[in-house]
Amino acid sequence: MRSPLHSGPAADQASFSPSRRNLLRTATVAGLATAVPAVLGTDLASAATSAGAVGPLSLPAATSRITPLDLRVPEALLKDLRQRLAHVRLPEQETVTDNSQGVQLAKLTSLLRYWRTQYDWRRFERQINNLGQYRTQIDGLGIHFLHVRSRHSNATPLILTHGWPGSFVEFVKAIGPLTDPTAHGGSAQDAFHVVVPSLPGFGFSDRPSTTGWTTARIAAAWATLMERLGYTHYIAQGGDWGGGVTTQLGKLRPKGLLGVQLNFPEYTFSPPVTDTVTAAEQTALAQIQTFSSQLSGYFQEQSTRPQTLGYALADSPSGQAAWIYEKLLDWTDNTGRPEGALSLDDMLDNITLYWLTDTAASSARIYWQNYGASSELTRLDLPVGLSVFPHELVRSPRIWAERAYSNLVYFNDQIPYGGHFAAFEQPQLFTQEVRKFARLVK
Repeated sequence: MRSPLHSGPAADQASFSPSRRNLLRTATVAGLATAVPAVLGTDLASAATSAGAVGPLSLPAATSRITPLDLRVPEALLKDLRQRLAHVRLPEQETVTDNSQGVQLAKLTSLLRYWRTQYDWRRFERQINNLGQYRTQIDGLGIHFLHVRSRHSNATPLILTHGWPGSFVEFVKAIGPLTDPTAHGGSAQDAFHVVVPSLPGFGFSDRPSTTGWTTARIAAAWATLMERLGYTHYIAQGGDWGGGVTTQLGKLRPKGLLGVQLNFPEYTFSPPVTDTVTAAEQTALAQIQTFSSQLSGYFQEQSTRPQTLGYALADSPSGQAAWIYEKLLDWTDNTGRPEGALSLDDMLDNITLYWLTDTAASSARIYWQNYGASSELTRLDLPVGLSVFPHELVRSPRIWAERAYSNLVYFNDQIPYGGHFAAFEQPQLFTQEVRKFARLVK
C-alpha cells in the first residue's frame, strides 16, 4: 500500500492509481434497533424497539482479563432473520447473461432460499464454542479471538488475521490441520497454538466509536494480545487487510515475533516497480488495471461513504448476502459459481455473522480509516514468506517481494489451487504453506 506509480515507463504500463488506499482517487447504524444480548451462561431475554424490530447482537463489556465467550444467539434474532428472508423484495433480473452487472438474480435467490429453509446457525455456533473463543479489552476496545492450543508441547504460537469481507470464519477449517498435524499429514514439529482475532468492527469484536483504528494500531493491539496470552515467541500470518495488519506487525517487530507469512502483501495495489518492468510485472500490472476498472466499485463506496452503505445492509439480509456473495464469486478459485470453492454453509456462516452482529458499516470503515494514509512502501527486514495462490486478485511477482522484504526466506507462486480466501478455500494447502515457512524461522 503505497502512493500511485511514479511517472516513467512503469507508470505508462498502468494509467491508474494502484494504491489500495489511493486506488480510487482517480476513478454503526445508530438508532435503528435495540441490541439483543448474547447469552453467556444465563437465559437473557431479547429486546426490541417499539416498532418491533429486533436489534443486533450485543455482548457484555470486555475487561483486561481474558474471558471465555460461550455464545448462544437469542432465538429472536434468528427468527427475525427468517422472517425477513420470507418477505424479501428483490430487483428484476439482470439484462445480461453473465455477472458483469453483479450477482445474478437466480444465484442470489437460490442462496436466500437455502439460508431461510436449510441453513443451521446453531451448528456453527456449537463448532466455535467447542473450539474456544474469548474476549479481552485492548486499547479501550473489546477484542474477540479464537484460541486453540495444540496437544503437542513444542507447538509454535501462530496469530492469523483475516480481511474483508471475511472474518475469523475463514480459518476455522484450517485450525485442525494447524494444531493437530499428525492427524493431517504432518509431524509433531509442525504443530501450532492458533490465535485468530476478529478485527475491530468485525464479528464479535467491538465496533469502534471513534476514528484511529489503522492497520498499525491494530497490529499494536495484536502484539498486546500475544503478550497477554503469555507467548514469548510466535509467527504472524495474514491476507487481505490481515496482510496489512501483519505487515505492520512486522514493522513494529514486537519482542518474540519470529517472522511474518503473507498470502496478500500490503503493497499489492502500489507495487515497488522500477523503470524496467519484467513480463511477470506486466501481467500483475494488468491484473491491477482489471481490478481497478471492473471490480473495485465496493472499494470506492467503503473508502468514502461506509455509513451510507451501512443503512442499506443493516436492514436487509438479502443486501448483506449479495454484497459478500459477489466477492466470493469474483475472488475465489471457482468455475463461475462460489459453490465450486466453498459450500453454502461455509458462505452463510460468514454472511450470518455479519448480519447478526450488524457489522456491515463498522467493517467497511477499515477502508475509510486507511484511505489516503501514508503510501510509502513498508519495508521489512525480519523473515518474510509470501504464498501466491493461483486465483489471487493480483499475483505478486517474486521481484516485488524481494524489493519490499530484505529477508524473503520463502516464496511460492506454484500452488495448484486457491484464490483470495486461501485458508477458507484450501485449508490443507494453506496449512502446508504456513508449515513450510515456519520450518525456516523457528
